[in-house]
Amino acid sequence: MKISVLTIFPEMYEALNSSVIGKALEKELFSVEVYNIRDYSLNKHKKCDDYPFGGGAGMVMTPQPLHDAITAADPAHEAVRIYLSPKGKTLDQKTVTELAKLDHIVLINGSYEGIDERIIELDVDRELSIGDYVLTSGDLASLVVINAVARYIPDVLGSEQSTDEESFSEGVLEYPQYTRPQEFMGLRVPEVLLSGNHAEIAAWRRKESLRITAERRPDLLSEKNERK
Repeated sequence: MKISVLTIFPEMYEALNSSVIGKALEKELFSVEVYNIRDYSLNKHKKCDDYPFGGGAGMVMTPQPLHDAITAADPAHEAVRIYLSPKGKTLDQKTVTELAKLDHIVLINGSYEGIDERIIELDVDRELSIGDYVLTSGDLASLVVINAVARYIPDVLGSEQSTDEESFSEGVLEYPQYTRPQEFMGLRVPEVLLSGNHAEIAAWRRKESLRITAERRPDLLSEKNERK
């Protein structure tokens, strides 16, 4: 899988070189190509923003550098082009797994007060948001998308079980996890997890998942029932 990123802050993506994602990139399990939008500006000062028509606070990213950068990253429009925006569909696990099956995605990051609407009309396939709040640029959202999607690329985590049993994979939150020691500051690991009885352990984990989901995200259970 190839992920192309368009940004005016390319240095932010150095963070991908650490942890599990960095190891996966080293092994070429997937690739990330970062395009500096400023490199495509025809302005002699490499300017990529201007005042909004109609007035208002802030600046808007101009269409020419963005369009040319998108075309450079995806000349034949074979990729799925995604603009990270508070107005987009909220990223969820279903979307993450869908994106992980694609060969190429392009992540377009705005800054300032956003991007010229004509780029969205001409060059964008989907808009995605990571939550109901506004960031200074789309780059942190892009890093979230890359991290979430990469975990579903084969061999990145080393075990498919890691994604099969986690929160949201079955529409519920994950059960509690424990490790050694068996007792810490007076708190003991539940006995069922020490029993070796895999059927009882699975039943306990399912019960705990449902309990936690009902307490913290009852909306997930409502959605699950509606789909039945």
